[in-house]
Amino acid sequence: MKLVKSLLLGSAAGLIAVGGAQAADLPVKAKAVEYVKICSLYGAGFYYIPGTDTCIKLGGYLRADMVLGGAGDYGFNQSQGAAAPASAGNGGSNNRLTNYFYSRARLDFNIDTRTATEYGVVRTYADTIFTYDTGTVNGSNPAAFAGAAPSLGLYHAFIQFAGFTFGRTVSIFDAPWQSYPAGGPDSIPGGSNHVTGINQVAYTADFGQGITASIALEDPTTQSNGQGNLWNVNAANAATFVQGIYGNNGWGGTRSPDIVGAVRVDQAWGLFQLSAAAHDLHPGYYGTTEPTGHPSDKWGWAVQGALSIKNIPTGAGDSLNLQAVYTDGMSRENFQILFPQAFFMYSGSGIAYQSVGFAGISDGVFSTAGGGIETTKSWGVRGGFTHNWSPFWASGIYGGYAALSYSTTAKGIICANFAALGPSAGATCNPDFSFGVVGVNTVWTPVRNLAFTADLSYSRLDQKYSGTVSGANTAVATAAKPVAVYELKDQNSLTLLLRANRTF
Repeated sequence: MKLVKSLLLGSAAGLIAVGGAQAADLPVKAKAVEYVKICSLYGAGFYYIPGTDTCIKLGGYLRADMVLGGAGDYGFNQSQGAAAPASAGNGGSNNRLTNYFYSRARLDFNIDTRTATEYGVVRTYADTIFTYDTGTVNGSNPAAFAGAAPSLGLYHAFIQFAGFTFGRTVSIFDAPWQSYPAGGPDSIPGGSNHVTGINQVAYTADFGQGITASIALEDPTTQSNGQGNLWNVNAANAATFVQGIYGNNGWGGTRSPDIVGAVRVDQAWGLFQLSAAAHDLHPGYYGTTEPTGHPSDKWGWAVQGALSIKNIPTGAGDSLNLQAVYTDGMSRENFQILFPQAFFMYSGSGIAYQSVGFAGISDGVFSTAGGGIETTKSWGVRGGFTHNWSPFWASGIYGGYAALSYSTTAKGIICANFAALGPSAGATCNPDFSFGVVGVNTVWTPVRNLAFTADLSYSRLDQKYSGTVSGANTAVATAAKPVAVYELKDQNSLTLLLRANRTF
């Protein structure tokens, strides 16, 4: 019995030892994988960043454009910081240098992050674009061809915290639809547009019931193509008169940001917004050195109203967008940042070599001979109606009109160079002008977030010059225009935009 008992105890001990050895060889249990979780606090598309309480959303669009036109489109002078409209690139020359088609490929990528805190939501947002456009030709020399090249842009980069916005985004002066009341080209006047962003510090107070008020300090030098023109006029500027460039850039350094305020009411029926802005015109010197002196600063200003009516009786989802603006020394809130600030347009003539219309936009004018700044006044209207035929088809009709006028003194300063153009007897000099755009479009959305657009627009320049000019300064080398007799005449433009756009 003792032998049997010993054998049993030994066997049990051996089993325990073996079991312990096997347990020691088992792998350690892996830590649970932390999968990305959906964040439903801020709408569709947000996810929690692993290990944080911050939600992130990635988005953007990919776009392909083809613009057909060219004859009658605007020419522009890049040294003045003018923005090319869709089919420009010597478009106003209306000759063999003109692009009759224009293409663009663009990728837009944005990042939106939000974190809930005891002060409210902290938000950061960035929006960048990568673009490849058609090249252009300046001058008759083939070496003047500017080949197509990629470009990079930063439209938004801001932080929002406790009602404050710090960084770059659209201006609070703008209507929510920018300069696209029902689609359309980039060059619709009649109100502001900072779709490409402007650096700012802003605060928005929310009073409930859809009522908000905002105030901002904005840096006008950071908007697309910089500030508007502040012309310092001298006799040498006669050489660029027929390009709409009436003076040299007369700006001094920055002294004050633009001061902007807006009140907005958002309701189920639509929205109403009233905005105002003040802009410091800070000039440099009359001449090239300090002893020549300088004009005193002068403040320009602008006021704008915007109205949007939704779900009107014409159909579900239809909308009507309207706005009106008046400016005094702040013309870029009417002839907006994507509208060329100095341009020319050529066409045929029955009495001369060709006809030409040109226009120059400025915030103010002063002369090297002395005197103060003469501010430039303008007014404009813009509107659009969108109708949804079905969930897959929609059409829009839109228009914009803006008029600009110089003071009597400013006209005298500018027109002192008109004689150098060799005007005919009875010819008149008046740099005032108006510009209008009307258009229609149709959008087909076969599947969600994929849209195909056809947009036809007509533009007209109503300039106030009359007669003919024939002097040496009628030549424009970049447009291959010779010295000749030109009729001063209103001009037209017709452009067709075809677009494919995929939003993600």
